Formats: sequence, structure tokens, C-alpha cells
Amino acid sequence: MDQTRKHQVSLRGASVKEITRDALLEKVSQERELRNYARRATAAALFIQRVWRRYKVTKAVALQLQEEWESLLNRNAGVMTGTWISNAVLRPFLFFTACLSVQRQKIQVRDINCMQKCFRILLESLNSTDIKENFCSLATSTLEERRVWAFQTRKLISLCLFILSEFNKSHTGCQDIIVLTSLAMRLVVFLTDLKKWKSITADNRQDADIAVKDLICFMGSSKSGIYISIRRYINTLDVSFSSQINSIAQTDDKILITASAITLALRPFHMTNSDTDGRVMLDVQNAAEQYCVFLVTIPWLVQCLPSVLVPALKHKSILSPCFQTILILKEKILTEMSEMDQSEIHSSSKVIPPVGWALSNIICLATGSENDSVDHGRFIQGLDYASYVHVVITLAENFLGWLENVEWMRKEKQDALIDVSAEPIDTILHETERMHGSLEMSYMDMFRPICQQWHLKSLLAIIGTDSHTQSAETVPPNNIECLRKFELLDIAYFYSYMLRIFTVFNPAFGSLPILNMLSFTPGFLVNLWGNLESILFPVSNRITENNHYLCAGKSSGKEKGGVFVKKQKGANKDGANKWVNVLNKFTGKSQADDDCRDLIDDHPSPNPVNEDSCDVWNIEPLRCGPQGILKDMTCLLHLFCATYSHLLLILDDIEFYEKQVTAFKKFFMVLLNLWMILILAFHDLNQVPFTLEQQKRIASVLNTLVYNGLSNGIGRQNRPLMESAIRCLHLMYERDCRHQFCPPVLWLSPATKNRPPIAVAARTHEVFSANLIADDASSSRSMGSIITTTPHVFPFEERVEMFREFIKMDKASRKMAGEVSGPGSQSVEIVVRRDRIVEDGFQQLNSLGSRLKSSIHVSFVSECGLPEAGLDYGGLSKEFLTDISKAAFSPEYGLFSQTSTSDRLLIPNASARYLENGIQLIEFLGRVVGKALYEGILLDYSFSHVFVQKLLGRYSFLDELSTLDPELYRSLIYVKHYDGDVKELALDFTVTEESFGQRHVIELKAGGKDASVTNENKMQYVHAIADYKLNRQILPFSNAFYRGLIDLISPSWLKLFNASEFNQLLSGGNHDIDVDDLRNNTRYSGGYSQGSRTIKIFWEVIREFEPKERCMLLKFVTSCSRAPLLGFKHLLPTFTIHKVACDVPLWATIGGQDVDRLPSASTCYNTLKLPTYKRPSTLRAKLLYAISSNAGFELS
Repeated sequence: MDQTRKHQVSLRGASVKEITRDALLEKVSQERELRNYARRATAAALFIQRVWRRYKVTKAVALQLQEEWESLLNRNAGVMTGTWISNAVLRPFLFFTACLSVQRQKIQVRDINCMQKCFRILLESLNSTDIKENFCSLATSTLEERRVWAFQTRKLISLCLFILSEFNKSHTGCQDIIVLTSLAMRLVVFLTDLKKWKSITADNRQDADIAVKDLICFMGSSKSGIYISIRRYINTLDVSFSSQINSIAQTDDKILITASAITLALRPFHMTNSDTDGRVMLDVQNAAEQYCVFLVTIPWLVQCLPSVLVPALKHKSILSPCFQTILILKEKILTEMSEMDQSEIHSSSKVIPPVGWALSNIICLATGSENDSVDHGRFIQGLDYASYVHVVITLAENFLGWLENVEWMRKEKQDALIDVSAEPIDTILHETERMHGSLEMSYMDMFRPICQQWHLKSLLAIIGTDSHTQSAETVPPNNIECLRKFELLDIAYFYSYMLRIFTVFNPAFGSLPILNMLSFTPGFLVNLWGNLESILFPVSNRITENNHYLCAGKSSGKEKGGVFVKKQKGANKDGANKWVNVLNKFTGKSQADDDCRDLIDDHPSPNPVNEDSCDVWNIEPLRCGPQGILKDMTCLLHLFCATYSHLLLILDDIEFYEKQVTAFKKFFMVLLNLWMILILAFHDLNQVPFTLEQQKRIASVLNTLVYNGLSNGIGRQNRPLMESAIRCLHLMYERDCRHQFCPPVLWLSPATKNRPPIAVAARTHEVFSANLIADDASSSRSMGSIITTTPHVFPFEERVEMFREFIKMDKASRKMAGEVSGPGSQSVEIVVRRDRIVEDGFQQLNSLGSRLKSSIHVSFVSECGLPEAGLDYGGLSKEFLTDISKAAFSPEYGLFSQTSTSDRLLIPNASARYLENGIQLIEFLGRVVGKALYEGILLDYSFSHVFVQKLLGRYSFLDELSTLDPELYRSLIYVKHYDGDVKELALDFTVTEESFGQRHVIELKAGGKDASVTNENKMQYVHAIADYKLNRQILPFSNAFYRGLIDLISPSWLKLFNASEFNQLLSGGNHDIDVDDLRNNTRYSGGYSQGSRTIKIFWEVIREFEPKERCMLLKFVTSCSRAPLLGFKHLLPTFTIHKVACDVPLWATIGGQDVDRLPSASTCYNTLKLPTYKRPSTLRAKLLYAISSNAGFELS
């Protein structure tokens, strides 16, 4: 049979046409599906018809009942008994209102009148003392009447709550709906308050009590929907409603409605104290769950309510069950909050999620800072502090997870070029500000209590105590850990999460309000570090100190709750300084000198360690970075780093180093111990918390953490820790650079064993810098991020080699792009006059920008106007850069001046802005310095550290003022520590500048002329002055210089170095030279060789020179007194000694005479022209004379 026909079948009754089996089966299946669909469509149509007919019939019956009901009430003029009200009034009323209003979720205008009539009848009946007329008497009557009464009252409560949920100011007939809602709330309050029942006797009181409790249990269940209805109602209120003072009836009714709604919401909670039945307790827990989900998540809950109602919400009988419920059912409650119906969410909650509002409302409810009826600066009476902290931690953690997901989704969509539908974080702030901008209300205002010191001190006072008020019997076994002792770790979680929330929602000030409070709370930082130290360092190697703080009244040297709380035996800084100053007056020493210069090297330590060992400073638990430590440790480190980095911004160097006191001062302090106790009673504990030995350990912890974190990669969950750790590490490192307190090996220790080769590190850094994206920079796993963030883990010499490698790669890329780096057609040719070298250089080179990287062909014109002979093969370019720097950086030129310190560093002259092209000239000098760095030419100039800090993109703080203007720094420190009334000094918020004989007064803030400096604002004044001198005043010049510098030197290259290292990179190494290195890298010409007699005498003389004289020789030959950083092999052109032949008559030689000619130099070629001296004494004398005369060509 044919293979094709084999799989075909013939349909009986069909023609000759045949079909395959698969096609037949498919056709049968399709027909079966069509028949099934037709049956379902017919059934659905019949169902819809039945529903519609039922709806029509029900509506018609409801309308007919409504008409009959209205007629019945109009005809009835007699006494209404409770039974008659139940049968004739409530039964039809509940039916037609459910059909006409409740099912439609909208109150009809006609129904409003019917409801008002019914509610008034019921209220009149409830107020009757006649048992027959009182509707509530049915609750204590026969069993059948009780069941009917219970059913009808539940329906009435549901109807009243529905009316409350439909309350809206924009409703048609606004006054009618307000009156109706008021009647409904009064009715429910009457029904659920046994004290208002007037039909109670001694015989039926127990039955009535059971009936009321049953109603309250119903209200507390999810069936009643009471909390959803109250949420809808409160969402219609303005924040301004709580502060309105209006006597019109409408406002009175609204206050009555609000008060009734809050009363009903709290009714289920009061059953806890009156009944211990298990069913009742379960209902209370259900009520607390709904209360937390629907009411606590209302935006601005406390601010929306009248102030007289707020204390009821703050009572411990309400908050304690809520706290317990959240802790026990936290997963369920958080899930319900996240899945809340969007129709139930206020417009502001679509920007801030319900869990965010729950967090802010709980803080307000627990502290009462927004309620005038409650004293400020304390928690509510009877608050369970531990439960409060744990609840805030739970909500804050969930809230932060939501924020991270929103931000992460936004970034992913941006990366995928998809329209972002999620609300960005910055929109959150603007939306919350705009909603209630008229009241200057923002979301973060609700967090104000946690920024107060009393808040933290109250929590610190209960550390180590069993502060939970609930009994273990009320907590399920799987949540018994909620009853553990309250520890510092709990406070750390609390404030760590708050810091992160403030950072997101308060971009203007960030977490500054909290950090201010944390930094200046006595003992807090000490205890944080004690907890960390107990984990990170072995107990046997831990250094104990005598002057640790006592935390919030606790005085135990033992470990409490994982935290070391140590006694304070030192004195308050202010009080101690008074007596130390007295001592210094007798000894003739200044405290600043003692504290900042004569630091104590013999500070007692129980276990001395080898500070030169890298392993000592490479902390073992942190060698895997943040991913290798537990969550608790991450939290403690984050809070410590954030707080201490903030404190480091404020501490001056005297405060930072003053705990290292001398033994004599210690003895003197012991003698004055009694006086210090008295002083401590009148001063705040604002002493510096750590000794220098502890500072070293802190620096090692930060250094190890950051390095390994960057090496192993940073996940989203570790970003806050790494950001705060990097910030704190930079502040510690910069302070150490300014005034060393750490051994150099400490900073190198994490990368000692696994540093990559220099070339690999340089190329990785370049790739990382080129591909750097702000959104994922902190999560990149790259050696480039290490070099960018923590370059100090590489030795300075290696970073210099990286810098040279960067330039080498840049020159190679330029060469590949067609640019010629050597002399030729691409070189820049300029002609400059020696007496106008700055002006000519500026005119011809300033517009080149990055093209200045090309070689420069310089032709000089002498002061006589004649061209100087000579070809430029690189030497004249060097001479040009050297001479133009010498002229432009000279203080007489007016662009730069010298600091008043002993090292006379260069700083832009504030008067330069008034010079012609002053700013442009400084920008040009930035290019000149960039060209020198690019070509490896040393310039014998050093800039002020403050100025270099600006070039490196770093902010300068108070202590750096000592390197710029020591006298002003001492004056500000005097004001900062002034013990009397600062008003006596007659200071205001202004500074005066003088330029070209004119005085200019600059205000440090708006209205500074009229703002006097007081004890309250003196810290602001000190830092404002420092900020102006160190940042604002110098910023235009540093920006200009920076623009010129980065035309040739990439900013990422500069960030490899600190301020001191930048100066070394520019001007060379130490103030001495390595004679052997110079000799090994010297070239000889003109007939000299390494074995020449004069050359041997030369090197013998050089070795006998003083270091200063050797530097003078180097400056004489190369125009720079310092050696190249990586040795003389990097000196370009090579150091050369050229022979100058001088024939001396024979009789002169016999008579003891030597060559009389002086040595000379050609600095553009780094060449020393040395005559053929025969005697060492002659060579020494002639050479010293030449190098001391500060001349070169003229001597020859």
C-alpha cells in the first residue's frame, strides 16, 4: 500500500475525499470545544438573567417596603415598644437599606431621611427608662428575642460603619450626611457601652454585660469592617483639622463623629483588663491586628485627630497589645500592609507605603512630641521600651527593603531604557512636601523625637534589664525570643535604620540631626566600640583604658548584654583643661604644644604589640569584607562608622590627641580629683572618647573592612555600611596625614600579600575609571575601585609608578591616534621674551588646552630683544617651565602668596581676582603644573595642603586652618573653648578682607552683620570662619587651577595621592639625595669618565657635604633641590657632568695653585660644567661658592 495512504482513513458516507487520523482528531476536538463553549455561554446567560431578575424583584420589594415603612412611621403616633421597634421598624429597615444603599456602596438621598428617622427612634428608645420601651431590654429577654436582638444590632453596627466609611465633605447634601453620620456613631456608642443602658437591673446585668461584650467582640472581628471604615473616614480629614478652632455646628458634629470613631476603635482593647476568657483575648488580638494594619498606617494619624483624642491612642493599654501583636504576627501583618487594597490607601501612601506611615505614627504615639497636651521630651507613661524598639526595628527594616526595591527597579528600568513607572525616591520627598505644604509639614517631621538626646538616654538606661511588661504566658513559644534582655545591639539596629531612612527622605540635611545627637551623647560611642572590640580583638590583646564613659548611669565594668560598660575615671575636658592651663602657666608650656606635638610614646599598655607587623593591623574577622560578618556586626559597624565620622568633622586636633596626657599631668589630675568631681557636676561629658591606641585599632578595622569589601564586592545590603566606613576611613587617614598617629604599615597591611603588579593595577584602574557608572560604582568588584577609594594601601612609590604608567599609556594612545609626542611637525612652537615670560606664555599656550601634551619648541628672546642661539631638544622646554613657574608663583607677581607657617607654602592670593586676567592666569598655571607633571619635570614649589585638598576634590575642616593661618586658628580655638560669655568678645558673623588698600566686609551668613556671636552659636561661628577661609574664599581659584590641571592630568590620577604626596610628586622627594644613586645614574661628557681624577674627587667632596649643601647643588644643576621620587634614573634629561678643560701653567701647579675657574650649569639639560680641579679643597670651595651664588650661565 502507498505509504501516504497508509495513514489515511475513509469517512463512511463521504465521497472519495480522504483525511488523515491526526486531522480527524483535531477536528473532533475543536467541535467538542465549541459545544462546551456554547453550553457555558448559555448557562452564563441564564445565570445573569436570574441575577438581574432577582435584583429587579428585590429592588422593587425594597422600594415597596420603604414606602410602607415611611407610611407606618408617619401614621404611628403612639408609644413604641422595644418589640415593636424590632419587628416593625428594624426588620424592614435593615432589608431595604441593605438592598438600596449597602449593596450599591452608595447612600441614596432618600435613604438618608429614612436612616435619620430610624436612628432617632432607636436613640429615643435607648434613653428610655421603661423596660418595655427600651430596645436593649430585648438583649436580656427570651432566648429567641436575644438572638433576634443580637442579629439586628450587628446589622445596625455594620450599617453605621458603612455610613462612616461613606462620609465625605463633597457628598451631595453635606450637612445631611454629617448629621446622619453623627447619629450613627452615637447609636453604636450607646449599644456598646453598658453604662448607657438604662434598662439594666441587678437581675439582668450579667446578661447585658455578655451581650455588650459579644457586640464588642463582633466589632473587633474582621466581619464588622470597623477599622476599614474608620480609616476611610480619617483619610477624609485634613491635617489642619486637629488645630481648627471653630464654633459652627458642622465642626462640632465632625468632632463628635471623630471622637465616636476613635472610641469605637479602642473598645475591643479595654476588654483585656475586664475579662480573661480565652475567646475574648483572641478577639482582642484580632482587633489589635486590624488596628495596626488599618489605623496605624493612616498618613499623619496623630496630626489629623483633635489633640484631645490623642492621649487615648497613646495609652499603654492600647500600645502594648499593638506592639505584642506586631512582634508575634509580624510576617502576617507586614504582608497585609504590603497587600492592602489600593482603594484603601491615601494618595500620599501611594508614594510612601503603609509600613512607612506605621513607622512614623508609632514614633509619634510613643513619644507624643506632636501633641501639646503631652509633655515634650519623654516617652508616654508605662511604655514598654523594649517592645517599642523592636517594633520600630521590624517596621523600619521592612520599609528600607521597600525603598531599596523601588530604587533598584528604577535603576534596572533606566538601564533597560524602559519608562520608569515606579516612583523615584526624590519624588517621594516632593510629593509629601506638596501635599501639606501650607502647614510646612513633611514626613520627616514625625521622626523628630528620635533626634533628641532624651530619647537615646532613656533607651540606654534600660540596657541589660528585662524591660518587657508582658508575661511569658501571653507569647507563643516560637516568639519567646521577644522577651530577651534589652541590649545595646537593639539600640544599634534602631538608629542604624533611622540613619538610612533620614538619608533617603531628608536630602537637605541627610542624617545630620541624628548624628549630632548620637555624637554628643556621653558614653554611646565608647560602648559601641567596646562591643565591637570584644568581637574583633582577642580578650588577651584588648587594651583597657581608665577614662571610659559611664553610660546613662550604669557603672559596671562587666559585660552587659554583649556590651562593655566601663567606669569613667577621667575628668571632663573643660574642667580638666582649666587645671592643666594653670599647670602650663607655671611650666611655661602651652596646652596645644603638649597635646599636639609632644604626644606620649610611653603610654602604658598591658600587651604591647609589634606595630611594624602587617598581621597585627590586618583584622582577621574582617578579611572577607562585609559579606563575611554577621548582620549584628554589620549594624554595629554601620552605626559606629556613621557616628564617629560625624564626630571627627567637629573635633579639632587638640581634642583628638589630648587623651594622651603626660605622666606629670596624670599625677596633677589625681591631686585635683575632688575638684574634677565638682566640675563634672556642672559640665556636659563632651570629652574625646578614645585614646590614640584605640584610634589605631579603629583605623585598622576600617582599613581592613573597606579594602576587603571592595576586593570581594559590595552587595546592596552592604552599601550603607561601606559608605559610612569609607567616609570614616578617609577622615582618619587625612588626620593621620596631617598629624601622624598610626604606623605607616597599618595603612598598607590589608594589601600586603595580594597586591597586583603595578602595570596590571594601573590598567585596571583606567578601565574602571573609564566605565565608572554612578549607579553601580559601589557594587563593582574591581581592583580599580580599590585604587580609587583606598589608594593608601599601596606604598607611595608604587603609586608614583602607577602615575608614570598612566602617563605612559596616555602617550601610547595619543601616538596611536596620530599625535606625535616628540619634536616635529606636531610640536608647539612659541617665542617668549625672558622679561615677559608669563605674559607671552599665557598668550600663546593658554588656548591649547589638552594639546599642551604635545612637545613645546621654545625660542627665547633676551632682555635686549635679541633671539638667543640654541636648538630646543627638550632642555629649553624644561627651562621655560621652570622659569615661568618661578616668575608666576613669586609673591611679587600677585597671583600666589605664601602661608605664614615656617614652610612658606603657596596659596592663591585673594586679591588675584582683582588683577587683569587673574583667574585666567591661575587656570593657565594649572596647565603649566600639569605639563610639568606630565613630562616628569620637577618644580621646586610646594602648595598649601588646603589648596591641594581642593584640587583633589576634598573638603577642608577646621584643623587644616593651622597649616594656612596659625594665628587665626589659635584665635578660633580660643573662642571655641572660651569659658566666659562670648558676647564679651564683640564678634559677629563677618570677616574683613583687605586688597589694594580697600577693606571688604563679607557676611558669613545672611544678616551676619547684625548677628552677634554667643555661647549658643559660637561653634557655628568657628566653623563658619574656617569654612570661609578654607573653602569658600579659595574655591574660585582652586576651580580655575583645577580646570587647567585636568587638561593634562586625569582627575583619577590625582586621587592616588594626598596633599603631601602631591607636593612630593611635583617637587621631588626628601630634603637630601642618595649619592650612590646619583653616581650610578650620571652621564659624563667632554672627556670625563667614571675613572677621571676630578670625578673621583667630586664624589668624595659630595659625600662630605651637608644634606642642605647637596640639595643646593642639585638645585644649581637641575633647578630643583629635590631628587626624583623613584630615583635619579627617572631624571630627564639625565644628570650630566661635562668637562671644562683649564690649562694651568706648570710653575703655578708647582706653587700649589689650582684651576681658578668656577663651575657652571646648564639647568635645561641638567648638566654640571666642571673644570678639571686637581685638589679636593679647591673643588669644594669653588663648588660651594657657585651653588651659593644662585647663578648658572653667568659664572662661566
